[in-house]
Amino acid sequence: MTAKTNRIIYLIATGLLSLMMLGSAGMYIFNHEEMSKVFESLAYPTYIIYPLAAAKILGLVAIWTKKSQTLKEWAYAGFFFDFVLAFMAHTAVGDGEAAPSAVATLILLVSYYFEDKF
Repeated sequence: MTAKTNRIIYLIATGLLSLMMLGSAGMYIFNHEEMSKVFESLAYPTYIIYPLAAAKILGLVAIWTKKSQTLKEWAYAGFFFDFVLAFMAHTAVGDGEAAPSAVATLILLVSYYFEDKF
């Protein structure tokens, strides 16, 4: 593939990742009551909702600004763990909501793979 194709794939994947993370963080902040119920059903503590929302936003800043390679790698790792844990939690409770986290993991891996390919 050409560098231009790789860049387009990266931008699309990272854009989709950003939309998912911003949507998720927005839900955590602006719909806290409903998200608290979801977190309780997954056996997660509700006090992590706001810090997790902040971490998602900061992770996106680290990925897009590319100021620090280390911060960018930690952001990708943090998102990966977040998605895997979400997938496992939804699978464990059997609520049928595991698919979005699986799709998010795939998009994250595409973004990470193509980040250095152009």
